[in-house]
Amino acid sequence: MEKISIQAEIREGAGKGSARTLRRDGKVPAVLYRAGKAQSIQLSRKELSKLINTVAGEQVMVDLLFADGDKKLALLKDFQVDPIGGELLHTDFFEVSLTETVRVSVHVSTTGEPIGVKRDGGMLQHPIREISIECLPDKIPGKIEVDISKLEVGQSIHVSDLKLEEGVKILTDLHEVIVNVVAAVEEAAAPAAEAVETVAAAEPEVVKKGKKEEEGAAPEKEKKGK
Repeated sequence: MEKISIQAEIREGAGKGSARTLRRDGKVPAVLYRAGKAQSIQLSRKELSKLINTVAGEQVMVDLLFADGDKKLALLKDFQVDPIGGELLHTDFFEVSLTETVRVSVHVSTTGEPIGVKRDGGMLQHPIREISIECLPDKIPGKIEVDISKLEVGQSIHVSDLKLEEGVKILTDLHEVIVNVVAAVEEAAAPAAEAVETVAAAEPEVVKKGKKEEEGAAPEKEKKGK
């Protein structure tokens, strides 16, 4: 896993007003979590934006460097961005120790084009795009790559098929499907099959209703005949 260093400062103020002031000064409020405790910190927006753009969704360890010489090893846990202006609003970090295991989610990316799609016109599906693992921080993979070029129609890759470094424990159900290739006709036929089942289920109601009306009409005829 890649490790990046970034300057950090202890944050004294709190609340929305303080956060707005920080952002005007080119800084971003953040929280550093550790063993159920939280410490308010602040970082340079420029450095933090560069960090987020560099990792692009991959797991990365960060050395938070403080002015007093203190250094905290952490994982970037989450960040918030203004949906309208795109401004970085807040980040969360989780402090870790190289001697203690952590549980994290890691993105699973695919490489290659399945033969079942390229040659046979099948459709590629991604039931899950990340898995949960447990390991020491320096064992965390930035991402997990899976070659899907040999997948044919009807074939799939499960969590159990992943080959990870020794010391990395997979927590996600091993039977979970990561990717699979299905025939395109199966996708199109599904709605039609559901429609047939719906009509079949409704027919007994129609027959039953008609029969009831006929049974109720018979005595009326006999009465007129007399």
